Amino acid sequence: MKKFRNHEDHKPRTCRKRLTGSKALLGLALLGICITLPGCGRSTSTKSGSAGEAGDAAAEAPRGLRVKNAGATPGYVLFSPLLSGTTYVIDEDGQVVHSWESDYAPSGSVYFRENGNLIRTVREPVVEIFKGGGQGGRVQEFTWDGELVWEFVHASADHLLHHDIEPLPNGNFLVISWEKKTVEEARQAGRRPELLPEAGLWPDMILEIEPTRPEGARVVWEWHLWDHLIQDHDPEAENYGDPAAWPWRININGDGKLQEIDPAELERLKALGYVPDDADAEDLNSDLLHTNAVAYNAELDQIVVSTPRFNEIWVIDHSTTTQQAAGSSGGRGGRGGRGGDLLYRWGNPRTYGRGAESDQKLFGQHDVRWVRGGLPGAGHLTVFNNGLEGPEGNYSAIFEIATPLTSEGHYELPESGAFGPSEPVWSYTAPDKVSFSSGFISGAERLANGNTLICSGAQGRFLEVTPDGEIVWEYWTLYSGNIQTPDGSTPHPVGNNTYAVFRATKIPPDHPGLSGRDLKPLDPQPAPVKGPEVPDETGQ
Repeated sequence: MKKFRNHEDHKPRTCRKRLTGSKALLGLALLGICITLPGCGRSTSTKSGSAGEAGDAAAEAPRGLRVKNAGATPGYVLFSPLLSGTTYVIDEDGQVVHSWESDYAPSGSVYFRENGNLIRTVREPVVEIFKGGGQGGRVQEFTWDGELVWEFVHASADHLLHHDIEPLPNGNFLVISWEKKTVEEARQAGRRPELLPEAGLWPDMILEIEPTRPEGARVVWEWHLWDHLIQDHDPEAENYGDPAAWPWRININGDGKLQEIDPAELERLKALGYVPDDADAEDLNSDLLHTNAVAYNAELDQIVVSTPRFNEIWVIDHSTTTQQAAGSSGGRGGRGGRGGDLLYRWGNPRTYGRGAESDQKLFGQHDVRWVRGGLPGAGHLTVFNNGLEGPEGNYSAIFEIATPLTSEGHYELPESGAFGPSEPVWSYTAPDKVSFSSGFISGAERLANGNTLICSGAQGRFLEVTPDGEIVWEYWTLYSGNIQTPDGSTPHPVGNNTYAVFRATKIPPDHPGLSGRDLKPLDPQPAPVKGPEVPDETGQ
């Protein structure tokens, strides 16, 4: 069995439990639940401190284009509502210029390719085991004219794609997949009995797939969480050691406790199709990481993922072979290569025994990604921090993080401390905090002029902000849908989440995929589509 002992230059430390449950929003955000309904307004950033007045409450906010000021970035916005089989492209005036139709609702992300094709992750209608938030199982590719040219299904009793994928420069894709581990397998790996649902665990794996069009794909590289565990609970189980001495490994008990799931909030998730109708709290607690984003840096040949059950972002070396990725050596990851062990982690150092509750920075986060080369902040990471909590209530923020990457290619780590930085180099919040809040989904990306495009997903609200926090463009989507469930019925009423959107991204006007395309607003415009909607228990 695998054993890990303390390095002789480390003092033994006991793994501390991470923050869970004490913040009302945290556990719910990890499951994909919106708690507040923000309005819109001018915003503030920690760099400049500028502020403006908060806008109307979401329930009163008009939908469509709300702000278009000088300084807004030219281009188009791509998005796919959670309840809809339609993917939209809108222009700067909020007018739809193109759309694609699918028989499936999205599981999460959509991507626009250089040839004008659309890549869309979708929800497999029937799943056997993996009944968690963000479930997928299928990837589709459509031409600009809507022809389905590739479909890949990865759904069985042993594995299921979920949430996000990442297109690679070589034409392949990185995908996130759950894999099933039994209760006995989890015990042998050192999972604490009180943290074990009867259904076992669903740890994640990251696969690189090579499409074999028109159907299927070949796995050409893989990384499994299960190969990189540490635990200090059971000396007789595998992976025993001190998590503080092995911060590059993942403490299988680092999530601290099972989530307490409000039945009413679980029903909202079902209404969105975000989890199946027959899912229960135990199903959701089997989801060990709830990994909801994957991104790639070609220059570094590294992968970053968002793991909200641990409230962390992790960087993994992609330069390894699959064999190296299963071990702890090899690859370009600095200091001789760490194989598939983590190169970097940030957001909650308590998960590896090197921080206190007050050191936690991320809460149920989404959409981690690198700022692309040539853009302001190039090489930094941005992330949508969903579940912050303040005196006036829950709120969200965008963080920009300057990682401690050295010229030698490794991430600096103090001998007994946590990975830096101590604070983001830039952040964005609303002036009153609570008027910008999305408890689930959502994302942000840096634009060429230094602005940041944000999707506040729970409301279907897209806004572009300057580095000083001024909103220069804002749109609230008019579109939702009525994707049917496998039995032919429409989803249940979803209350305030009718317009929810997993993520929105910017397509610049000079994007190769737009070359020669007719981008005039559709005439007539698609009719606004409202999904089922009823007041929730608060009367909102």
